[in-house]
Amino acid sequence: MVKRWLPLEANPDVMNQFMWGLGVPEDVGFCDVYGLDDELLAMVPQPVLAVLLLYPQDRSKESQASATSSVETKEPSKNVYFTKQTVGNACGTVGIIHALGNATSRIKRAAFLEEDEEMENAHSIAATAGDTEAKDGVIEHYICFSCVDGELYELDGGTSQPIPHGPSTPDTLLQDAAEVIKARIAMYSQSNNFNVMALSGKAI
Repeated sequence: MVKRWLPLEANPDVMNQFMWGLGVPEDVGFCDVYGLDDELLAMVPQPVLAVLLLYPQDRSKESQASATSSVETKEPSKNVYFTKQTVGNACGTVGIIHALGNATSRIKRAAFLEEDEEMENAHSIAATAGDTEAKDGVIEHYICFSCVDGELYELDGGTSQPIPHGPSTPDTLLQDAAEVIKARIAMYSQSNNFNVMALSGKAI
């Protein structure tokens, strides 16, 4: 990844500014998920269309965990919208695109991401709008969880394809994603750098 953008702050206002700046209706938006127990998940506005997780990713640690996992792997549904990340620090943008792409049929392709000046400008405006200084060299990484064809998928632009995590429904997406996120947090128990946001609103 030769080209690099400033990272997006893990802040719903920043995410919404970026998303709405691309023309997404403002009755759809990101909100914070304050915890992963049932009482706090119940506070998240419904319907939940996708879940974003920001965490201190270590690919070697995750490769070891997946190598010893007994979970059966299967081919992802052809209906999953998935794109690889080709721009450094664009994982927040790719996470938003994954969230939207699996919540609406309007976004058909994302190969434009690296060359699309409007996309880069919207990202830059949002990246500098947060409460913390936007700087390069971050180690945290955004991934998205979406429900497609009755399956929970982890969508990470740094991997080769969507990762299935078992059965899910639009109504249980948040709870199902929370279970996967709890396991991910346990894998990185020495860190506190986690943030969970949900994309909520009327079906687009």
